[in-house]
Amino acid sequence: MTDTKKPALVHNAPQLSHAASKLISQACAQKSAQISVPMNVAIVDSTLHLLHFERLPGAKLTSIDIAINKAFTAAGHKAPTSVYKDNVWPGGKAFGLNNSNGGKFMYVAGGIPLIVKVDGKDVVVGAVGCSTGTPDQDVEVASAGVEAFERAWAEQHGGSGGGKLKAKL
Repeated sequence: MTDTKKPALVHNAPQLSHAASKLISQACAQKSAQISVPMNVAIVDSTLHLLHFERLPGAKLTSIDIAINKAFTAAGHKAPTSVYKDNVWPGGKAFGLNNSNGGKFMYVAGGIPLIVKVDGKDVVVGAVGCSTGTPDQDVEVASAGVEAFERAWAEQHGGSGGGKLKAKL
């Protein structure tokens, strides 16, 4: 018997909304103020395009592109940027990867993917990238945005929060 079902020509992937990006940015701004480190906050959607950006007063101008590239990398590679730290140096598994994507690949911590569960599968709908502080401070602020998104998603979807993807190198 032959299967007559044809493959889908279009996927109905969930898309991160502008409202969600503003919620994420607000949570990042609150954490940034709490730790007294002004941040650049970038949120990209699953297509890696910038959806929202906020430069908080006092954030480093030279960190604007870094925040955007952290979000780009986290969404595109479906992993936090911190996982690449030890792998992009000479002798590392991913040496030279930081030169890919027109130099936009970012391996400094502070980029975290936004993940939702859809039909039991983890789906990356975007990412947040923060930059101005130390890598640990950038992660702390980005994590606040991710956590706010996960809480809002769980409220709207009956407790099914975000997932956690493992990076593969």
